[in-house]
Amino acid sequence: MKIISGTSHRELAERIAQSIGIELTDVTVNTFPDGESFVKINENIRGMDVFIVQPTCPPTNHNLMELCVMVDAVRRASAGRITAVIPFYGYARQDRKDQPRVPITAKLVANILTAAGVDRVVTVDLHAAQIQGFFDIPVDHLYAAPVLIRHLREHYVKDLQNLTVVSPDVGGVKMARAYAVALGAELAIVAKHRVNATQVEAMNVIGNVAGRDVVLIDDMTETAGTLCAAAQILKDNGAQRVFACVSHGVLGDLARERLASSCIERVLTSDTVPLAYGPKVDCVSVAGLLGEAIQRIHDGESVSSLFDI
Repeated sequence: MKIISGTSHRELAERIAQSIGIELTDVTVNTFPDGESFVKINENIRGMDVFIVQPTCPPTNHNLMELCVMVDAVRRASAGRITAVIPFYGYARQDRKDQPRVPITAKLVANILTAAGVDRVVTVDLHAAQIQGFFDIPVDHLYAAPVLIRHLREHYVKDLQNLTVVSPDVGGVKMARAYAVALGAELAIVAKHRVNATQVEAMNVIGNVAGRDVVLIDDMTETAGTLCAAAQILKDNGAQRVFACVSHGVLGDLARERLASSCIERVLTSDTVPLAYGPKVDCVSVAGLLGEAIQRIHDGESVSSLFDI
């Protein structure tokens, strides 16, 4: 087995390799002055089972192209099998035609990775689970929920009897329900109206949150507009303490400013991207989860038990 890291999140790749008990493969990955990616593998990988760790987070296009270049280098070095470990799958929100004459870029990315030579994909919390079907190769879709729920229980919410899990939009109800069942909590929904790509106007709350602690559940946040608007309307409806739990904290400066001034006490997220930091943000690692999945795939074992909460 060989684990190769791109430049998008080397710290996560190091944690994954450490959890398995091996060293990262020696590779040179850099960028020419004109922006072109260059990759050179400095070890023999002929016939090896190679795992390339590269979340396609911002800068998305650069990281995606770098991943494809790494795959091509590994394929031409005669690797036995190439698995792309993509903890955060960029372009996942462009998964359907919601307007005339727009692309389905999540499918295009799947085609590009397959054409580059990827034999298998490992990812975490896709924005839409059906993206697995965009690939004609095996996809192992892992969930950060077991890791995040464990941290929620131990450090955030002590009184589970007074807890309500909230989905900040109707589309996230399925994920929120899974958290509610695991925590033995009630479920509520914030019905929202999106004004534009960076602004969300939250409308009303479906469910009882008065006098209760609430945890907002979302798969990702980029500008934190949805979370902050939802948190404010929950406070207006009588919620006591407001927390947030997000699988992918793709946080920019605008998100950090909004979270710092919001009524959210703490935001729990995973380290699938290197941008998951800032005021009020707690980051827990999914390296152990990904490392266990990689080890099982290499050994030809089932990964389904990793979904247990």
